[in-house]
Amino acid sequence: MACDLILALDVPTREEAAPILQQLRGQLRWVKIGLQLFTAYGPAYVREVADLGFNVFLDLKLHDIPNTVAKAVESLGPLPIQMLTIHTCGGGEMMRAAVAAQKKTNPNLLILGVTVLTSTDDAGLRETGVNATSPEQVVRLGKLAAASGVRGLVCSPLEVELLRKGLPTEIQLITPGIRSASEAGSDDQKRIMTPGDAARAGSTYIVVGRPILKAADPAAAARAILSELSSA
Repeated sequence: MACDLILALDVPTREEAAPILQQLRGQLRWVKIGLQLFTAYGPAYVREVADLGFNVFLDLKLHDIPNTVAKAVESLGPLPIQMLTIHTCGGGEMMRAAVAAQKKTNPNLLILGVTVLTSTDDAGLRETGVNATSPEQVVRLGKLAAASGVRGLVCSPLEVELLRKGLPTEIQLITPGIRSASEAGSDDQKRIMTPGDAARAGSTYIVVGRPILKAADPAAAARAILSELSSA
């Protein structure tokens, strides 16, 4: 299975995003819009990015009572989006409600279950009363999500091999926490991997933000990552 690249468009304003998107048109297919830009500009900005020719991954990590999440999915479903995130820790009933709403509203939309954030380590889990290790919790939540009808997961690349062993092969695995081997710091990401290693581990997509956004030439940075994925 080939691994593709998603740009995490984690910038504060559409004005800052505009030149980056223009440079990357024709270079990559996928853009992730998160809470920052969606909160600032709403659905209109999703349409704006889609109109540039990008596939949109809307990363809102919905987590609420089942009916509220289902209604949110119904509201978002008509947007030109191909992926939408929910939190797997919302439980099976919530995930089943989200999937039912997705099928009703947008059959082609891929609901993604977020397992354990890549900014969270074992100590962070313990703070919330979870005594399992990060890999154990990711696998537990991944299996629950798959049993609830969720067809894709967001996880650290470090857990991809474990999930591939325990989940149906058709489950798509989307992995943030990607850094090049030459990068000294990992910022707030604690469980990270290089693009090539993530692809070899079995990631369907990798999500990359700062290594592209902060590059002197974002298009060249994206091409380099895509080349690494192709070689892997």
